[in-house]
Amino acid sequence: MARPPAAWDTGAQITASAGKNLGARLRGMDQVVFAAEDLRRAAALGIRSALVADEGLLWLAHEMKKAGELPADFVLKVSVQMGAANPISVRWMEQLGAGTYNVPTDLSLPQLAALRQAASIPFDMYVEAPDDFGGFVRYYALPEMVRVAAPVYVKLGLRNSPNLYLSGVHMQPTAVALARERVHRARIALDLLQRYWPEAVMSVRGAADLGLPKGS
Repeated sequence: MARPPAAWDTGAQITASAGKNLGARLRGMDQVVFAAEDLRRAAALGIRSALVADEGLLWLAHEMKKAGELPADFVLKVSVQMGAANPISVRWMEQLGAGTYNVPTDLSLPQLAALRQAASIPFDMYVEAPDDFGGFVRYYALPEMVRVAAPVYVKLGLRNSPNLYLSGVHMQPTAVALARERVHRARIALDLLQRYWPEAVMSVRGAADLGLPKGS
């Protein structure tokens, strides 16, 4: 995710029970500039996608792409922390330049279907959400989630696991172990999808809207 957000700042509102949802937002123009520089640096290193959680940065980054300040194929992936949960809001995210949208983890099937009617971009969807996003386990709902909301990218968080944002060498063994378990959960999700919705078609390897790093 483009940093630094409010959670890295000196403000106190995000530490209050009613203010935690502001943690991923950008406070003031300085943070917008810093986050835009984060995107520039990532692009220069060959990264071709980034999470954004502030609609101001989403609009700015889209304008940067049009102006050639970011690569045209740079995918702006909207974080689950943006929180838009109705068709109008998600359609607005698409109009602001979102390449994919991570829907809230607890939306019902009818709600997901309504979002799909309003937006054409792929949805990123947790079928197992980290504890701090609700801890929901929805593997058996996955076939219907795909049916009503495709195109989707399935996300595998892990319940009962530490939050490693941001990771680093100091916690590498834990990060590797969590990554291996996510691969295991992905196999479970794929098996269930193939069993209960065999008509589902997987996107081609290296699809453009994945925003894979340059040269990968």
